[in-house]
Amino acid sequence: MISEEVLNCVIDSAIHEDIGDGDHSSQACIPADAIGKVHLLVKEVGIIAGVEIAKKVFERFDPEIIMEVFIADGTTVKPGDVAFVVEGKVLSLLKAERLVLNIMQRMSGIATQTNVYIKKLEGLHTRILDTRKTTPGLREIEKLAVKMGGGVNHRMGLYDMIMLKDNHIDFAGGISKAVTKVHQYLKEKNKNLKIEVEVRDFKELDEVLKVGGIHRIMLDNFTPVNTRKAVELINGRFETESSGGITLDTLRDYAECGVDYISVGALTHHIKSLDLSLKAL
Repeated sequence: MISEEVLNCVIDSAIHEDIGDGDHSSQACIPADAIGKVHLLVKEVGIIAGVEIAKKVFERFDPEIIMEVFIADGTTVKPGDVAFVVEGKVLSLLKAERLVLNIMQRMSGIATQTNVYIKKLEGLHTRILDTRKTTPGLREIEKLAVKMGGGVNHRMGLYDMIMLKDNHIDFAGGISKAVTKVHQYLKEKNKNLKIEVEVRDFKELDEVLKVGGIHRIMLDNFTPVNTRKAVELINGRFETESSGGITLDTLRDYAECGVDYISVGALTHHIKSLDLSLKAL
């Protein structure tokens, strides 16, 4: 689960964006003391995600709301399934409706897409990683959805891991200089962060193998043939990750080369929301 602080910020921002000075459509025709029920109806096959966050949203509008959950986060669902039923003040249910659906449809879409990738790797040790290609302000929610779909979170941001990509390496004057400077920096700042280095060819791979002092090597835009060769050269000395131009069709080809991880920006960057609806009972 994401932190209360982050979740509260997301909910506060969404309420300000959607409700402003009031839900005038509902307030104009619904009595303030009216009580009602809604259920979350699944309309498409997929992985449900965001149920527990939906509960937090409803409770923000009405602490006395009653929510009965039938399907937990991370569960496979089909059309006609009811994930939960919520009872409370109708005005609160209507205010929360779009926010709940926006969160759950996107999270469920991410979880569903992640699970499709996961199933492609059945029987192999390779794990699927997400990236920082997320919706601004929603990163923790979207990465939580990846986990619910069976994926693994890469770094959360620029602060929790050292990742030397092509631009870092070019600006620093090469891999050796970049890695040396990183170790100096970590020592000066008294930080203990894992180090990953991206390599674009075998020359850079040879350089990083010589300098050492890192945890993971990312093989960027390598072909499957070259990936297999690179994994053999690394020979288990460091974790390995494939990235760049890898599609669902080529995913297993890369995994069969023996890499530990494959990072896929499409998990959060190119997704289709799962079709869900909140209907009155």
